Amino acid sequence: MQVLTVLLASAGVCLGLLVAPAEGTDLAQPAAQPAAPRRQKRDWIWNQMHIDEEKNTSLPHYVGKIKSSVNRKNAKYLLRGESAGKVFRVNEDSGDVYAFERLDREKIPEYHLTALVVDKDTNNDLESPSSFTIKVHDVNDNWPVFTHRLFNASVPEMSAVGTSVIRVTAVDADDPTVADHASVMYQILKGEEYFAIDGSGLIFTTTKNLDRETQAKYEIVVEARDAQGLRGDSGTATVLVTLQDVNDNFPIFTQTKYTFAVPEDIRVGSSLGSLFVEDPDEPQNRMTKYSIVQGEYRDTFTIETDPNHNEGIIKPMKPLDYEYIQQYIFTIEATDPTINLHHLSSASTRKTARVIINVTDVDEPPSFQQPFYHFQLWENQKKPLIGSVRAKDPDAARRSIGYSIRTTSDKGQFFRITKQGDIYNEKELDREVYPWYNLTVEAKELDSSGYSTGKESIVQVHIEIMDENDNAPEFAQPYEPRVCENAAQGKLVVQISAIDKDVTPRDVKFKFSLSTEDSNFTLTDNHDNTANITVKYGQFDRERAKVHYLPVLISDNGRPSLTGTSTLVVTVCKCNEHGEFTYCEEMAAQAGVSIQALVAIFLCILTITGQCLRWGRERCNSRPEGQSLGDAVQKPPRHGAVHGGPGEMAAMIEVKKDEADHDGAGPPYDTLHIYGYEGSESIAESLSSLGTDSSDSDVDYDFLNDWGPRFKMLAELYRSDPQVELVY
Repeated sequence: MQVLTVLLASAGVCLGLLVAPAEGTDLAQPAAQPAAPRRQKRDWIWNQMHIDEEKNTSLPHYVGKIKSSVNRKNAKYLLRGESAGKVFRVNEDSGDVYAFERLDREKIPEYHLTALVVDKDTNNDLESPSSFTIKVHDVNDNWPVFTHRLFNASVPEMSAVGTSVIRVTAVDADDPTVADHASVMYQILKGEEYFAIDGSGLIFTTTKNLDRETQAKYEIVVEARDAQGLRGDSGTATVLVTLQDVNDNFPIFTQTKYTFAVPEDIRVGSSLGSLFVEDPDEPQNRMTKYSIVQGEYRDTFTIETDPNHNEGIIKPMKPLDYEYIQQYIFTIEATDPTINLHHLSSASTRKTARVIINVTDVDEPPSFQQPFYHFQLWENQKKPLIGSVRAKDPDAARRSIGYSIRTTSDKGQFFRITKQGDIYNEKELDREVYPWYNLTVEAKELDSSGYSTGKESIVQVHIEIMDENDNAPEFAQPYEPRVCENAAQGKLVVQISAIDKDVTPRDVKFKFSLSTEDSNFTLTDNHDNTANITVKYGQFDRERAKVHYLPVLISDNGRPSLTGTSTLVVTVCKCNEHGEFTYCEEMAAQAGVSIQALVAIFLCILTITGQCLRWGRERCNSRPEGQSLGDAVQKPPRHGAVHGGPGEMAAMIEVKKDEADHDGAGPPYDTLHIYGYEGSESIAESLSSLGTDSSDSDVDYDFLNDWGPRFKMLAELYRSDPQVELVY
């Protein structure tokens, strides 16, 4: 021991000798060779800095010690930081650190401070400041807390065992790095007979018989605790589980028998009654289908489902007839084609029911045997019987029926109907006037006295007028042919065609010919229902005839064959050397006034003018007051005029009216009758001078030649030369 003591003492002396020169080295002395780099000695010395949370001992609580290698009497220790002076304080002399508050790791797990050693007198740092950390050690002082006190979850009813419902979570605020301080264990306190929970907080079903119709909601109480068993009021939570509905129930009838009474005249497709069922499923899962399973009336009735109320609506598919069937009995069934058979809870015993429909009698109108009638009648003849309509009383009373034709459908009263429903025509009918007649026939139910009961029906009767060949062919259109007066032989004047007012068959053949060969025209039948009119000899004499009337015979091939005559009016015109028309007499006709009418008008004017010239200007201008210019004209004597007494015109009108009323072949409706009778009571003389000889007049009409080509015809009529007759 002594030897060891001596060695240690010698070593200390050597170390002191080594250190002393280093501390007292003079900077003026030559520098020694630089020493190799070595680790600087640590200045601060402290114990482990930590403290337990929630200590039960009295404050302050010792935390640790900070210490520097500086060992001077005037040194003191200080702390800087957010919690310095509040939570932690240090002894200036010893460097002991104390906590003056109880610490909670779940609030602040560690504190960051800065240690200083300064001179007591000058407060100058004796060492560089050093940062350090005080950690709060966890104590298992918290129980698990659920993220919610109440959870809501749902799961389909009749789910399989092990179906997940919801995952709940509880959190332990203790340090999870400390063994078992933050671990959570779950347990169901209420509802464990239907549900279970695993270590992760997942709740699942433990039975497959969760029936919503039996119990729709379940309440589960879950507890959370840590490994050491700490628990509290907030360590539990409630889970409300709602069962979602699935279509797992059949509809069942509320009655085993349904009875309805309906009138026989119920409209087809209208509702006659409703069928009601009960379905415990929710409305969106009620898809009831109704059907008739027994009975032969599937084609008579149908059952439709009301989507809003899930009830069955019975509707007739055809008319009901009390006289034929008074009662219908059949079995119906209610099913749900969308039901999930895997979830079927139970089989219903009330899926069928009995339906009884009693038909009540209604006084119905007469019923026609056909929906409409179609008869045919040949034109131009009276048929003893056109056709018959029949109606009957569908009721058991079998009342008699009366028939009539509505006047609105037979305004001309062409037809009549008997009490037995037989239809006749009163007049001969012309197909070319009306090819069809549509009659409305009424059938009225009569009582024992023959009076109408107010029940009536109508039916449409269509009468088709059949065609007979009773119309001769005629021109297909109005022709206005013109030919040059110097036309050559064989020149085509016009091509004509024909039509027939009768029904024209496809193989109709018209034949054309001229009624006379004494003309300068030739007709050539083209055998295609057309014919060509050509110049026969050539060269026409306009001075002799400016218009030629050419009768054409047209025959059809009907049975019997009919022949008609149509007249072509061919105008001879002046033409230039190119064969172009330069002047034709048909201009007056195109203006809408015939030559004869134009001549009459101008002759009247000329007659009045001539009389004025004869009497003198004074006499024309000084005619007696009230006397018209026509009265002033000298009237030629009327030879052989028979004057009747007063009322002759009125008597003539009455005679004509009576003839029209009793004319069976005339039209049945009101029409305008024009009578060419002037009567003897009129004091007006005829204005026409066509029947008079103007050669006796001393008026010279040669001035008409100076009025231009428009009055050329009038000038030729009144020229002094004898009148030239028109040639046909």
